[in-house]
Amino acid sequence: MGSCHIGPAFPTWLQSQKNLMYLDLSNASISSRTILDSIGHLTSLEAIDFSSNNLTGSIPSTINNCSSLIILDLGNNNLSGMIPKLLDQLQPLKSLHLNHNKLSGELPSSMRNLTGLDVLDLSYNNLSGQIPTWIGTAFQNLVILKLRSTMFSGRLPSLLSNLSSLHVLDLAQNNMMGEILVTLVELKAMAQDHNMSISSLYHNRSNSRYEERLIVITKGLILEYNKTLSLVVSIDLSDNNLSGKFPDGITKFFGLVFLNFSMNHIIGRIPESISMLRQLSSLDLSSNKLFGSIPSSMSLLSSLGYLNFSNNNFSDKIPFIGQMSTFTESAFARNPNLCGAPLVIKCQYEGTDKRQSGVEDKIDCGFVDQWF
Repeated sequence: MGSCHIGPAFPTWLQSQKNLMYLDLSNASISSRTILDSIGHLTSLEAIDFSSNNLTGSIPSTINNCSSLIILDLGNNNLSGMIPKLLDQLQPLKSLHLNHNKLSGELPSSMRNLTGLDVLDLSYNNLSGQIPTWIGTAFQNLVILKLRSTMFSGRLPSLLSNLSSLHVLDLAQNNMMGEILVTLVELKAMAQDHNMSISSLYHNRSNSRYEERLIVITKGLILEYNKTLSLVVSIDLSDNNLSGKFPDGITKFFGLVFLNFSMNHIIGRIPESISMLRQLSSLDLSSNKLFGSIPSSMSLLSSLGYLNFSNNNFSDKIPFIGQMSTFTESAFARNPNLCGAPLVIKCQYEGTDKRQSGVEDKIDCGFVDQWF
């Protein structure tokens, strides 16, 4: 019944359905508290999708009566209060969406008992404290972790590297600090060229199906994936206070499609091995403190469709060949020591005599080779 606009009240006839397994009231214009207060009576439910309504108040603790739940999606509402501690009694739970609400407080430690989670999306809430270290030990099967704009602070938990099945890590728009962990290179699923499908986590006997959805913000656009979700491998740590050197080990994530470290305080050079990320479609390292030459090997990244290196301290000539020649001036703007196309600033060693251009090209190549 998703998108049927049956609101604002929860239909009374539904409240007496004792054998109901899948309840989809997403985008149904429901605003009544009755739906949440009554849900604990529908104990046979395996999937609940109440996303994109106008539900208010707190998440009732009685929801733990639905002990067979596999899917719980309460995203895009106006829910407030703390995440119930008794939520851990939903042991079969595989997908939990509480994103785009007004939830507050720290994550209850009891959530560590939800060991079967594949998807955890708490994005866009008013949570507090640090990202718990137990996330890296409790959720061994986690494929998608979205904690974007949740007001978390502190350092990245070192045990995040234990999430060997993780395809999507989104911690953007928080107040995370410290270095990007070297141990992140142990996220083994991101090093694979092909990843398992998680587009449908629920499919019951009556052919009811919950389609997992993922929002990726990249290229200045908001992209939604569902059936093609298995193609997405993404790390977004943008808009934090992260520092330290660019993690060279990230270039071992051969399956990576989206990488965003923008708006941090990361220093160092981009390694020549960046060319190993052959699946990379979007790379945003803007507004950091990166320096040195841009690796000429980046011209080999044939899948790269979006690039932003602006607001850094890169220097020398832009390797404007291959795939790199497809990007405009804006991708390299506000790097005072960069020169060459597509910028209007010419490099000092570029001659103006066309008759000597061949010789100068050889000199340029020799110069580049010395740096890489």
